[in-house]
Amino acid sequence: MGIGLKVRRLTLLAGMAACAFGLSAAQAAEKHKIFLSMSYIGNDWQAEAANMVKAMAAHKSLADKVDLQVQVAGPNAQRQIQQINAMVQSGAEAIVVYPISPTALNQVVKNACDKGVKVFAYDAEITEPCAYNVHIDQLEAGRVTAEWLAKKLNGKGNIIAITGVPGTSVDDQRTKAAKEVFAKYPDIKIVGEAVGMWSQAVARTELSKILATRNWDDINGLWMQVGCFTANSMQLEAGKKTSELLPCAGEGSNGGRIQMLPEGTEVEGAASPYAPLGAQRISYASPPYSGALALKLAVEAIEGKDVPKTTILPLPVVTSETIKLCDEGTWAEMKAGCNAFKPSLVSNPGWFASIFSDQTPEIGLAAALVGQPEE
Repeated sequence: MGIGLKVRRLTLLAGMAACAFGLSAAQAAEKHKIFLSMSYIGNDWQAEAANMVKAMAAHKSLADKVDLQVQVAGPNAQRQIQQINAMVQSGAEAIVVYPISPTALNQVVKNACDKGVKVFAYDAEITEPCAYNVHIDQLEAGRVTAEWLAKKLNGKGNIIAITGVPGTSVDDQRTKAAKEVFAKYPDIKIVGEAVGMWSQAVARTELSKILATRNWDDINGLWMQVGCFTANSMQLEAGKKTSELLPCAGEGSNGGRIQMLPEGTEVEGAASPYAPLGAQRISYASPPYSGALALKLAVEAIEGKDVPKTTILPLPVVTSETIKLCDEGTWAEMKAGCNAFKPSLVSNPGWFASIFSDQTPEIGLAAALVGQPEE
């Protein structure tokens, strides 16, 4: 048999096999067209989450299956709606989305589902029933952190609250749950509140505005969706001793977690204010691997596997008693329970440290930092 005839026969057999599984020969050779739709990106968490999505798509288990395209809508629901419509029209098989609103996208998501497109929201929720959602229990996050702070203050004192990105289910649920807890303590007063956009820089600006009319000595505690690292730094700049730092319930930024280590701990690359301070903290995070897991689940759904509509991730909580430094940032170390990274490994203090999950062995430290998957 000539070589040309052999090739034609093998091609025909491949096409017949593909048809047997409900696919055309052309479809069998193509990658799944999947879009990442991002909304607000002006903070470290979103950049890190995007890196991890891209790393998941590049992992050897998915690289030959996934054609990932990324679009950014910004904090504009109408623009995100328009982009999702365009994604559907261009042949998307799945859309992984950080929704700017839990309800504003419902109609465009329903239209996408009706055309066979799988829509997976990560971290923030979409309430349209056909959508898949991957996130932590945000109500629990708000409740647990507020309860910790209330106990630290023995049920009384003045606090500052810095919230997240308005309109998202994440911000709405965390803030609602926290305020319900504080309402149980009539002697706890929220004397300053501002929108922090989950950004260390914005948190600094908003804290500065509040402190223009108040003094650090008037404040007893802080509840901040993002900004504990910055708040500690500002107190040191104002002349506070490390022993005088206010208890802060807030995000899982790596800089903030380094500050939680016992004062005097030797940490490579650490310098004030990015140094062990023995800060009183509870540190939690929406894990930035949620988007990558959503992508992985989206591929499974496309391929006909049974995927739950809602995946609730464990809430990663670290306190001053459970903080543990990673020496090298390896997968084995993280699996063993380390939850903060040396500044020599992670130079950005606003970078989020809760990156480990048994569900995503394809991605680790290099994925979160530069979008590179595990081997």
